[in-house]
Amino acid sequence: MLNLAGMPAYVARPGGPGPHPGVVVGHLIFGVDESTRRCADRLAAAGFLAIVPDLYHRTAPGADLPRDDEGRRRGLELMRTLTRDGVVEDVGRCVEWLRGPGRAGPRVGMLGVSLGGHVAFVAAARLGLAATAALFPGWLTGTEIPLSTPEPTVALAPGIRGRVLFLVGDRDHVVPAADVARVGEALSGAGVAHEVVVYPDAEHGFFPDGPGPAAEDAWRRVTDLFATAL
Repeated sequence: MLNLAGMPAYVARPGGPGPHPGVVVGHLIFGVDESTRRCADRLAAAGFLAIVPDLYHRTAPGADLPRDDEGRRRGLELMRTLTRDGVVEDVGRCVEWLRGPGRAGPRVGMLGVSLGGHVAFVAAARLGLAATAALFPGWLTGTEIPLSTPEPTVALAPGIRGRVLFLVGDRDHVVPAADVARVGEALSGAGVAHEVVVYPDAEHGFFPDGPGPAAEDAWRRVTDLFATAL
């Protein structure tokens, strides 16, 4: 783990000398767990320098929660400790590190999954990311959690300058079809270059480890986005 001014971050490096395209990875509610580390490792195997900030470092550093009812309960509790300014600061540290000599250069992207997707949407609007892949991010259209206040996060769309890839399943219980439509409308209205993909019969959490065509197609789209934009 790398330490960035007191914030732990998992780093996955491609083989060979750099620089390599840089990608920040936003974790799910379970923290920087094995699944998230595998996601970063897979990005590195595809040629990207990936860094995963521990978004819970202020309240529960090193959190690696089990994917069971208790893990979800604790994860939702920790999620509510996150603020917009806090996650922008954390992602910003990673962006600054990626832009360091011999690492990634000025153009940086972010892949965020679920909670991390919400964080990625905020970061895209505040940090000038070149490309953002947000996978089934919840709570973008309301004000139920601190990350989505004072105005719904979707209202930040006009601040996005890079490309956005928004992926979700049509059976997602966290991101209903009405929310998907509202996000698409906000991105279109703000003139953001974007693509919204809804996978038939896919539920929340189909990526990064889910079996089946949705996960594999999502991986292809994500790596294509970063390969093109970064």
